[in-house]
Amino acid sequence: MRNFDYQKAPTKLLTPGIVHLLTSIHEHKGKQELFIEAHADDLTSLLEIAKIQSTGASNRIEGIYTSDKRLRELVQDKSEPKNRSEQEIAGYREVLATIHESYEYIIPKPNTILQLHRDLYHFSKSAIGGSYKNSDNVIAEIDTDGKERVRFVPVPAFQTPDAMKGLCEAFLQAWDADSFDKLLLIPMFIVDFLSIHPFNDGNGRMGRLLSLLLFYRAEYTVGKYVSIELLIEKTKDTYYEALLDSSLNWHEGKNTYEPFIRYYLGILIGAYNDFEDRVAHMKYRKMSKPDRIKAVLDKTAGKKTKKEILDICPDISQVTVERTLTQLVKDGYIQKIGAGPASAYARIE
Repeated sequence: MRNFDYQKAPTKLLTPGIVHLLTSIHEHKGKQELFIEAHADDLTSLLEIAKIQSTGASNRIEGIYTSDKRLRELVQDKSEPKNRSEQEIAGYREVLATIHESYEYIIPKPNTILQLHRDLYHFSKSAIGGSYKNSDNVIAEIDTDGKERVRFVPVPAFQTPDAMKGLCEAFLQAWDADSFDKLLLIPMFIVDFLSIHPFNDGNGRMGRLLSLLLFYRAEYTVGKYVSIELLIEKTKDTYYEALLDSSLNWHEGKNTYEPFIRYYLGILIGAYNDFEDRVAHMKYRKMSKPDRIKAVLDKTAGKKTKKEILDICPDISQVTVERTLTQLVKDGYIQKIGAGPASAYARIE
């Protein structure tokens, strides 16, 4: 069975590119901490919107959907789930809330991970929550011809408990030793967790939830205010490619974690950039909503899509954004570029 090396493997990962990414994240973290210290009360709206976006995005990656209205009601615990998809969305909400509220006390040990997986299926009628897989599974994809292609064969079911025990022990030993930047250890852990693929279902969502848990425990809390899951959803093809590249020869212990580490560090930098953009936009919060939308376009060199504007102004409804953009086009202040979901808007100079 695969041995987990968190003592020597990280030394091979400190390439100039990765060191540059780590340095950038440390600088962003310092800026965030200063802002939170001075303006903690101003971030409530960002936190609530991020919960909704994270829950929706992580489930959509796995093909689990509901309407925006129902998603908001479920995350805000204002409605009971009506079907299987909504049951799984509500379960994600529960685990996400647990991590947000108690991450300091949640140590990634096998029993804890099983409990989080149990809670992920809290509203489901199936009995898979909180138990390791009872049959071997594969990670597969559907090609353009509709045929299934196996991408990776995980650890067999009978080896899964021992693999999870070995993974958690090796990881926590390295974490407590504090010899390497925890931002290296976290993506390594996620690659190994997903390569074990310990559950019959819910592995991807658990991987993203565990990522948040570990980032928070390492004091990188940007995921509270900007949805890391949404950034992953937007780049999910790259996410899967990086995961595959980092799992090649995994069973033999000859894989390299570098592609997935680079991807995850890039996602974290993207989250910090989004956080800083939203913080900068807060100075406009006393303006009317149409004027705030106009200010976003004024600050943009080039074009912005409606979705990008909604992400920057998460407290402004889609209807208000659409109405404002339509009016600004009529006024000749901006021009519409393209049509449909890919359409964008740019100022007319």
